[in-house]
Amino acid sequence: MKKFNIKKGDTVYVNAGNDKGAKGKVLEVLRDKDRVIVEGVNMVSKHTKPSPKNPQGGIVKQEAAIHISNVNLMDASGKPTKVGHKVVDGKKIRYAKTTGEEIK
Repeated sequence: MKKFNIKKGDTVYVNAGNDKGAKGKVLEVLRDKDRVIVEGVNMVSKHTKPSPKNPQGGIVKQEAAIHISNVNLMDASGKPTKVGHKVVDGKKIRYAKTTGEEIK
């Protein structure tokens, strides 16, 4: 299994692509495709047929996946940062390289 520094629920900064400069929360990490789905980023129009859940059908706007290399994790101060790993009290933790603070 591939290991990524970004997890579901993290706040990330988009550093490349049409939504460059956007910030959002990670909704899902697609490990097999090296992609993430970020809230409010890379919105696409999806045509849907009528269903019990959506009886009207029509065009629905939703987030599409972007490559994980196009996002950076944000530290507590709101700046993009690289992620480091270290062992503290027998537990492996992630920390922001810019500030040295632990990422929760």
